[in-house]
Amino acid sequence: MPHKITLTGSATGPLREYDRYVAFDMREKGSPSAPKGLKKSTFISYTVFVAKKAFNKTGLTKKSIMHEKVLIQGEPTLDIPIDECPGEVGVICFQITVLPNKNDKEKNQPDEKKESKQEAPGARQNTETKKQAEEQASTSQPVAKEEKKEIKPIQPEVQQSPTEEKKTEEKKTTLSNQPKGTQDLLNFDDIIVPEEFLKTRPNPEKTQKVIDFVKRTGRLDEPLTIEKGSKILKDGYRRYVVAKTVKMNQVPVVYEYQK
Repeated sequence: MPHKITLTGSATGPLREYDRYVAFDMREKGSPSAPKGLKKSTFISYTVFVAKKAFNKTGLTKKSIMHEKVLIQGEPTLDIPIDECPGEVGVICFQITVLPNKNDKEKNQPDEKKESKQEAPGARQNTETKKQAEEQASTSQPVAKEEKKEIKPIQPEVQQSPTEEKKTEEKKTTLSNQPKGTQDLLNFDDIIVPEEFLKTRPNPEKTQKVIDFVKRTGRLDEPLTIEKGSKILKDGYRRYVVAKTVKMNQVPVVYEYQK
């Protein structure tokens, strides 16, 4: 029987488009407990490959794939080149399903619950009576009070200084030389690596291919995924090891916001 695999979660990196398919990265954490005498399982990163036709049917976009929760059913593969498969395991997707979120569940509540939340008829009448009384009180006040209202001067829009504009242009130029999807450049020493990553050892062959890519192009093949604010490494430990090996001062990153 062929190997089967099921993944649940959101993409941890930007969507990458190819000729007939798209790809994105996911990761899953192992069970918190393990049989006695065995080590606990750690995070495993996956690269999912989906046919464009199947992906378009889901209604997902490059932006929504980072926030929507999806269910992937497919088969694992180890025959994808490192440039297309940065994850430790490649997954050929046979079926992709967008899972409903909490907001969708609230929208699908029965009409009876929605009606119970509406105001009672008596409460509406009291509100209308109160509004009429306020309108009558406002018309009985002297017009002179309206003239005493202070006229707040309209503040002119603050224009961006030439220095700030120059810095913005320089940053855009720098990021354009980095891998696709890069949001920022982060100092290597500022990145915090979780203990579960430090206990693992990336595949030596794939790591060497990334090192060769950096030496050939002068940059990483894909940005690291960093948690915004805490600067904790969420995905891309192999590329982190490569950056440390070749002594990179700054690395390209894409941010994952805290939930």
